[in-house]
Amino acid sequence: MRRRLLGGVLSGALIMTAVGCGIPDRTEVQIEQRGPAAETNWSLGRGLDPPTREASRSDADAFVRNFLAAAAGEPDRAYERVKRFITSADRARLQEKQGSEVALSVVRLTDDPVIKADVDSMKVTISVQQVGLLRANGMLVPPLATESTYEFRLVSAGPVGQDDGGYFVSDPPNVLLLSDEALRLYYQAESIYFWSSDRSRLVSDQRYLSSAVPAERRVSEVVRWLTAGPSEWLRVGVSGLPDRTEMINNATGADGRWEVNLDMPGVDEERLRQLGIQLAWSLPELVHTLEIKILNQPRRTIDLSEQRTAYPLYELDDGALRFCVYEGAIHPLALANESAGAVPVVAEVNRNVVSAGLRRVGKDKDILAALVVAGENGRQRLAVGRGQNGVEVLSTAESDHAKIGRPVWLRGSDGRSYGLVVADGKLYRFDDQAVMRPVQLGLTDPVSAVAAALDGHRIALIVGGALHVAAISWEGGLPAVGPARRLATSLVNPTAVDWSGENRLVVAGSAGRPAIYDVSVDGALETRLREDVGTDVTHLAAYPSTPNPSTPLAGSFMYEANGVAYRNPSEQIRREQVQDVTPPPAGVRAGSPTAPFFLY
Repeated sequence: MRRRLLGGVLSGALIMTAVGCGIPDRTEVQIEQRGPAAETNWSLGRGLDPPTREASRSDADAFVRNFLAAAAGEPDRAYERVKRFITSADRARLQEKQGSEVALSVVRLTDDPVIKADVDSMKVTISVQQVGLLRANGMLVPPLATESTYEFRLVSAGPVGQDDGGYFVSDPPNVLLLSDEALRLYYQAESIYFWSSDRSRLVSDQRYLSSAVPAERRVSEVVRWLTAGPSEWLRVGVSGLPDRTEMINNATGADGRWEVNLDMPGVDEERLRQLGIQLAWSLPELVHTLEIKILNQPRRTIDLSEQRTAYPLYELDDGALRFCVYEGAIHPLALANESAGAVPVVAEVNRNVVSAGLRRVGKDKDILAALVVAGENGRQRLAVGRGQNGVEVLSTAESDHAKIGRPVWLRGSDGRSYGLVVADGKLYRFDDQAVMRPVQLGLTDPVSAVAAALDGHRIALIVGGALHVAAISWEGGLPAVGPARRLATSLVNPTAVDWSGENRLVVAGSAGRPAIYDVSVDGALETRLREDVGTDVTHLAAYPSTPNPSTPLAGSFMYEANGVAYRNPSEQIRREQVQDVTPPPAGVRAGSPTAPFFLY
């Protein structure tokens, strides 16, 4: 018999848990939203334990589902929980590890599991995509396993004739499996922060904390994550704490007032100041004070709320605006309940535009403009300019290309005006004079899209038809891209990507049909935003949500498919919403807005 496990709407034992948590069915999103529930703040944590073996009773389908969640929870008890699902004779098959060596193989089911009845048991086959390895320190690293299927058997746990005795697993896999749905249900996705390689700003790094961990241990867990250092793919772009930094005992405190004791070799007052800012943002639910001790000696007491106010993560305001390209020029968009801004490029140079990337920079909010303009014989060229009240002069790149993607600016420290663009399958760096330089990725496949995070130290790429992320180092004043990490997602052949949040991407690709997903920065968590676009998305731009005070457009995205522009998830942007255009004469068909983007 063939039974459904984790597709669409959950059922059985996990569905009872999910309903209790307020987690919705996986249906198409109909309103603008800030992202999946897995990024809820820990102060609102669910505190769930995975289901027991007995919870499924005689439902084999529910038992398999629960078995793929059994390893969830605190790492030191993962094997104990999984062994409760396995026959006593087979428990030795698990090659048990201890402490920091405990790791869970996170998998995503690619098809409904097959459960076939046999003489005295049932054979289970699950087809999976390897997502990653969840380590005891909450870090999800690239998978080590390569298996695309796993097989095991179910045997009755009760005497003959007893229908509700449940099951045991026989011939189990020799690894601890955790489904991506169990990761979503029983872990909290957390952001911790490291200083960039030039120590100019904080950069987010994602971890997973079991919902079963008591809230009073949260501070200790976060400090240990920081002392252990950043994720491997991020290391080229950030600075960890000094070598051999360790926490002495657990953090202590209550009512928002905490104390952390560290062994931190070579620490000085500047490092302590920066550590205080790191801790304030890595522990956003704490609102009072935290005292930092070094080798039992009080060194610094910080007001956590004041630190977050004094050192915001991102220099954004609520003045984000929507624009598009219409009949070869940039025009403002005026959507419902939103104001439209003036075009930040003067009319004399606002011509033959194919796509554009604009950003505000500096205290005076100068405009940086990168335009892809059409030339002769269908060739395209990059043009770049800067201006305070409007870009009046554009510098043009020396070479033209058959196809140039949407240019993006890197939001580094003030005074740095560099961006990235894909041209003819290669990634280029450009400056405010439109000088383009090739970027070496160490990958031979063609590049088709690039997007930059708000911090200016992380990018997302589509290379060889697969989604990647990479870090950027600004040492030496120029952006250098580090090794790319490939992400495992349900989407195949992605065509467009942008950052929808600190640790989230909005990605267009195929899930049987052209679709748009919200995907975590490690590829593990997915939320379906639109399941049937109808045709491939060729252009996509987002305004990311952040931990800073929310703005009206946070989490919004716009895209183009088959020459038609949309706002998320499926509302078409009409010509009437394009400002500063002359309506066509009677009987003449109006053009369509294309290449929509945000200015912020």
